Amino acid sequence: MPRQALAAGCLAGAALVLLVTGGSVVRPRRRLRLLTRPTVAERTRPSWWPDRIRLGAGLAGVAVLIVVGGWAGLLAGVLSSLAADRLLRRIEPRAVRDRRLRESADLPLAADLLAAALRAGAPVDRSVLAVAEALGGPLAERLGRVGRTLQLGGTAAEAWAHLHPVAGAERLVTAAVRSSNSGTALAGALTRLADELRSDRATAAEATARRAGVLIVLPLGLCFLPAFILAGLVPVIVAVLGDVL
Repeated sequence: MPRQALAAGCLAGAALVLLVTGGSVVRPRRRLRLLTRPTVAERTRPSWWPDRIRLGAGLAGVAVLIVVGGWAGLLAGVLSSLAADRLLRRIEPRAVRDRRLRESADLPLAADLLAAALRAGAPVDRSVLAVAEALGGPLAERLGRVGRTLQLGGTAAEAWAHLHPVAGAERLVTAAVRSSNSGTALAGALTRLADELRSDRATAAEATARRAGVLIVLPLGLCFLPAFILAGLVPVIVAVLGDVL
């Protein structure tokens, strides 16, 4: 009984640590604001110090060690800890996923607005800052850093590198850097890029819908096949065996 209580305590501690790590579920807006700047603990934490995910995985391994016991429990605890750490790091936090989807969704509109500002005669840095102010959201934060870097005299590659984490922004960054180096017009490239991004999103949505239709058929087939065997084949087999015997 004490061993089970201790194991339950370790599992509860691991769950509490992971709940604190996944605080984005409770307060997603606060987590979105904190994503743009490191906390004091992250700035002062040594590189060798375990983070929350590793600490939770370690507590789960300790719980397995207590429950199993012996050398087998030690081996199972180590393997469980490693597996939990790897699996938990593959799970994308809700705040990060929401931010990524919002940035990808706003990218075509941002390209259109930036192209319109450039056609109006505004310089690139002011155009980017104007689009960031009008757009809002996580993508606006990155665009604001791009505009401020350009205003402070940074190179185009340094400034537009802030958009590298955004899915689909690679072509925009390439076009902006090429325009800065060669002097070619950027507005036309941005308009074409916005159309391509919308087309890519439509294609991805259609593929997702088709994949969902295929996945829906699987549980229907799993339910229909046993019913077909029981209602169609079993009576025939029973009748044939009855005639033979």
